[in-house]
Amino acid sequence: MRSCFNAYKRSCNLMREFHVGKHFSNFNSEDVVLKTVCAQLRQRKWKHVEHILPNLSSSLVSRVICELQNSPKLAWEFYKWVAGKENYVHSLASSCSMIHVLVRGKRFNDVLLLMNDLMCAKGMSPSQILQALISNCEIYDSSPAVFDALVRACTMIGDTKGAHEIIQQCKQAGFMVTIHGWNNFLSHLLKQNNIVDFWKSYKEVVSNGYLENVYSCNLVIHALCKEYKLLEAVSVFYRMLKRGIWPNVVTFNMIIDGACRMHDMESALKLVRKMGIMSRECVQPDSVTFNCIINGFCKTGRMAAAEEVFNEMITLGIEPNVRTYATLIDGSPRVGSLDEAFRLCNEMVTRRLMPNSVIYNSLLCWLYKEGDLKSASLLLSDMIEKRICPDSFTYSILLEGLCSSGHMNEAIKIHKLMLEKNLAEDNFCYNVLIKYLCRSKQNLGAWQLVGSMFVRGLVPDIVTYGTLIDAYCKEGNIRLAIEVYDNIAKLEKHPNLVIYNSVLSGFCNVALIDAAESLVDSLERMGLFDSITYNTLLHGYSMSGNADMVFNLASKIGGVNSMVNIVTCNILISFLCKFGCMSHAKELMKVMCTRGMSPDSITYTTLINGVHKNCSPQEVIELHDYMVLNGVIPDACTFEVVVKPLLQELDKNAGS
Repeated sequence: MRSCFNAYKRSCNLMREFHVGKHFSNFNSEDVVLKTVCAQLRQRKWKHVEHILPNLSSSLVSRVICELQNSPKLAWEFYKWVAGKENYVHSLASSCSMIHVLVRGKRFNDVLLLMNDLMCAKGMSPSQILQALISNCEIYDSSPAVFDALVRACTMIGDTKGAHEIIQQCKQAGFMVTIHGWNNFLSHLLKQNNIVDFWKSYKEVVSNGYLENVYSCNLVIHALCKEYKLLEAVSVFYRMLKRGIWPNVVTFNMIIDGACRMHDMESALKLVRKMGIMSRECVQPDSVTFNCIINGFCKTGRMAAAEEVFNEMITLGIEPNVRTYATLIDGSPRVGSLDEAFRLCNEMVTRRLMPNSVIYNSLLCWLYKEGDLKSASLLLSDMIEKRICPDSFTYSILLEGLCSSGHMNEAIKIHKLMLEKNLAEDNFCYNVLIKYLCRSKQNLGAWQLVGSMFVRGLVPDIVTYGTLIDAYCKEGNIRLAIEVYDNIAKLEKHPNLVIYNSVLSGFCNVALIDAAESLVDSLERMGLFDSITYNTLLHGYSMSGNADMVFNLASKIGGVNSMVNIVTCNILISFLCKFGCMSHAKELMKVMCTRGMSPDSITYTTLINGVHKNCSPQEVIELHDYMVLNGVIPDACTFEVVVKPLLQELDKNAGS
């Protein structure tokens, strides 16, 4: 590939000599201006160049850039100086001349800046730029890095199609992007989670005979880890060693992170411990390595293990960074230690690490979940005081927190502020407000927000329509639910299981049992069902009072991958209590306990009310004591209304 490129360059040099000879034999005024401009530029006499400006044509600018190709900094200064002059616009040819010179001088940041300007500001297509670059190759001592840079410029602006077209068109024109260009394109596909096209493109790399390097192999390992194929990722690692490609710390970190994503913490730790041996002591764990391990333990709720790794990290002299603390701070409240999260926050400040918006957002989220609005408000004030700008996630958390605590008006004010600051970039915040408006039966307000989405160029998604369908189904308005359901077809997307379960619940609520059964049959044929699907139908049968249908379905649920859960049992207990079968209801509750399903407050309320209606006060109190001893937290209302008066009556009788 390189020899082909060199042969092309030799022919280009002959052409260049021909052009030089031609210019020399046909001496004209442009040659005089060219020599004058270059001489003045080399002496940095910009004022003198100013006088010659009216004579600067696009072709002359290209020739000046070519003449200065051994001084890329000066050529770049000249290019920008000319661009800043009134009534002058660089041609594509002069811009591509500048790109060649910048690449030769390895000024790649400037190259990408210029390419970005051509594509985004001037509307040039990647193909147009490529053709101009190829036509200019005859003048410059170019390298394939020019085409690599164009691929990278395309991926930077998210133009996946353009990047791939450049690779293909280069090949057709007799040029080849290097493995570095391919690596950039493959990395871009992974960032977009486009695994299918990643593997297609990787096969192209292999079939075209490219020599892979450590970065190529790292990308393959990363792709396999994304697909949870840890063993295959490890086999790529050993294949690297056999081919003489030495792994770096990124290679190890990707496999370690893959193991952590699969919650295989033991394998991840083994790999950390053997990193030195496996790399002949060339690679040692870094902060990213330990952050992966800490994150893995935090995600699985093993905070004690995460803290041990954190302490080991410090012992080895590896300084924890903001990400380390962000992971620990988010993990602590997951195991009920919000105070520990704030302690860690103070500790990082003592290490001169400033909490960022991610950390503030995490703490705000947990404060709202605990219903501590006052502390959340103080924390938000502290965030603003420290000049850490709230982002779209911060506002989303605020909306969710305010809505869940019943402060809808304040949430709507926050949303208006987001719109003013252009922070409502997607459907998420709209969907939060629509959800809570529907819960408070303000369907008209929810539809007004849907209209606002259209006005702002946002298209309601599956979540938006699913929320509205659920609201209509809960209020028994199946006709409107079906109308909204039809809108999903316009999105050219299929409803998800959450939406199907909402419709099923709607059918059951209005006693459309035949329609409910038909929907469940369809879902079973699609293989799209879960415990909620069966429990919803079971609840529908229970409300219809058909004992045969209830117990037949209960038997079926027990045989489908053990889908019986506490909701299933509560539905059956409620059904038994409804018909006064108290001994069977209590027996089912005991079976729950033996199978590791702890009865909850719903079980408690259902049974206590059932026994209270059908049995003696003594049996009510005995049942209460039994459930409390088995870890059930009594429903406060049921206890106050039913159990407490009976206990008082019992004490009164005992005293007399």
